[in-house]
Amino acid sequence: MNRLFFTGLLFLGFPCIANAQDTLAIDSSYANGHYLQRLDFFKKMPNQKKEIAFVGNSITEGGKWQELIPNKHVVNRGISGDVTYGILARLDEVLASKPLKIFLLCGINDMKRGTPNEVILANYLRMIKQIKAESPATQIYFQSVLPVNIAMLPKSYEKLSNAKISALNEGLNALCKAYGLHYVNLHAVFADGNGELKKELSIDGLHLKSAAYIIWAAHLKKEHLL
Repeated sequence: MNRLFFTGLLFLGFPCIANAQDTLAIDSSYANGHYLQRLDFFKKMPNQKKEIAFVGNSITEGGKWQELIPNKHVVNRGISGDVTYGILARLDEVLASKPLKIFLLCGINDMKRGTPNEVILANYLRMIKQIKAESPATQIYFQSVLPVNIAMLPKSYEKLSNAKISALNEGLNALCKAYGLHYVNLHAVFADGNGELKKELSIDGLHLKSAAYIIWAAHLKKEHLL
């Protein structure tokens, strides 16, 4: 297991981790068997012009994006279990096609490991810089992290909370404003009146039922993002 040691971060005005001398062990591992198999598949697929790439973890991988968004060069670049470090490590593959648009959603698995929001946001900032450097014409869409339904969650997700998710989304929104990116508020689409993931749309309090992706794609179309 790879570990990075993080000693406090001042990030775009967001509070830094308590004290600069406090050192946190960050689990940055990502290259498991599924990750490597998916990445090998991605690299062997031919690039297309005007690709629209959906990049993320299992929540992205679970979407049948080519069916939901027909007649466009849509590619699914989701990998179950992925974290922001894994996306950074494979972003060059996504950018090789000089995609028209990137819809990115990640961070929940980092949070599951106890990674602070400041570290997650710092990794998002690294993604912004890499995309702008390697494919400056690509339009960047940061999709908000979905809420969870606490009562449905397995014990392995006990570190998650909707308060932490909302705070991360506030940071993502601020990043988008600071760098002129598109912020996609999926949280409002999937949250119930209590701010929890709608029970009827979820398998386990985190992952979505297949039909829920129809709602997701409809929202993107409604907002004229596709």
